[in-house]
Amino acid sequence: MVHLQPVLPEMSFLARVAQARAALQSHRRVSVRGLGRELGVDADDLDEIVEELVEIQQVARIEGKALVWCADQDSPSSGRSDVSRESAAGEGSKTPARLKPLLHNAGNAESLSYTPKHLADKILASRAAMEGEKKQVTVLFCDVAGSMDLAEALGPEAWHQTLNQFFEVLTSAVHAFEGTVNQYTGDGSMALFGAPIAAEDHARSACMAALAMQGKLSELRSKVEAEYGEQFAARIGINSGEVVVGRIGDDLRMDYTAQGQVVGIAARLEALAPSNSILLSAYTERLVGGYFDLASQGEKTIKGLKHALEVFQLGSSQTETTRFDVSRRQGLTQFIGREADMATLQAALGQARAGNGQVVGVVAEAGTGKSRLCYEFLETCRAQGMTVLEGHAQSHAKNIPFLPMMQIFKAYFGITEEDDDRTAREKIAGRLVLLDEKFKDLLPLQFEFFGIAEPDAPPVPMAPEAKQRQLINVLRQIV
Repeated sequence: MVHLQPVLPEMSFLARVAQARAALQSHRRVSVRGLGRELGVDADDLDEIVEELVEIQQVARIEGKALVWCADQDSPSSGRSDVSRESAAGEGSKTPARLKPLLHNAGNAESLSYTPKHLADKILASRAAMEGEKKQVTVLFCDVAGSMDLAEALGPEAWHQTLNQFFEVLTSAVHAFEGTVNQYTGDGSMALFGAPIAAEDHARSACMAALAMQGKLSELRSKVEAEYGEQFAARIGINSGEVVVGRIGDDLRMDYTAQGQVVGIAARLEALAPSNSILLSAYTERLVGGYFDLASQGEKTIKGLKHALEVFQLGSSQTETTRFDVSRRQGLTQFIGREADMATLQAALGQARAGNGQVVGVVAEAGTGKSRLCYEFLETCRAQGMTVLEGHAQSHAKNIPFLPMMQIFKAYFGITEEDDDRTAREKIAGRLVLLDEKFKDLLPLQFEFFGIAEPDAPPVPMAPEAKQRQLINVLRQIV
């Protein structure tokens, strides 16, 4: 089995593969030993690299003692073999797609996996309950558009450095929203959301990850254009559906059997996507409609499907939108039968207005109306002219530190989605300094908390634990 190593600045396994790929693409045909000498690797490492290029990425074939570049014959635009796509799509059959996340090995720094330890632990802890079950998942494919031409224009060294940064962006975005990267496909990757780590809002997580990728890749795009004068573009395809979980080994090696061409549709949507855009299937749109700005691209003919499929382009996220907000837009039923609960909340409000701060926990089974109760109570507060600041602990963003507090204080400072970083800094500075001059020295910490630090400003010189204590202290003082 080929062990895909993390994308790191040093010459990791994946970087070696990228270097070998670029060298082979340049020479077109090279002896296996000659490639090993050019890379400066031993026989064992060379065997793994050759296996990766031939068996996994399918961009080369072995002819006698020579390694021959063959990607052009299969997929001239992307560098990924269409045979690989067909095996993922299955053409209507139940075709296994090999997924190879690896377990983090804390005892060996050179064999770190690209699956973070906390995610690996979650997968292994729940694998017995998952094996053989049907799971609703969302599949995401992302690759470099026109990678063959770009690789030729940049040259081997610059191309492998660019790919390294590209993979790093993809992987970090997937893990940030608790997805798993299960394949690197030469010039891109395939990721799953909703399995092996179960998630109710897997489709929303995948879309958030895609938008995070898009944002970070804009920086890489600017860098490539500035340094090499070439256009760098990526495309993303997303589809949702049902898969069956097979065996999950101790190394997190998994088999998924795709039903309804879940994987194949995602791959084909990625191929259809214009440069620097994200396409969703109608299946995914049904799960995320209302949470994002979506634009229908009409019906598209998808190879292997009998009927055309409506496709949507993913726009910006309505980040403050909750599941209740979506229901509210569709119309709410009459609010009745919660008089006792409302009386409890009104009593707590009376205590707070008298100067006795209150915290109320609303606890009940899912679907019993907690969000509606809170909504109706807050509406009565707004009707009385009170300032209401809201923050939501959303499951798809659980890895974003202090997200609910960040939302509350963005509302307090009056920061909106339309504000650029400079405007946001001005709003925070103006509000805090007017509140108390002593906050002036703490502005850099506040800017860093909201992710709007000044570009040329050095990071706040403070240990993470000290930063957290200071930050909580400032927020407490503001309250």
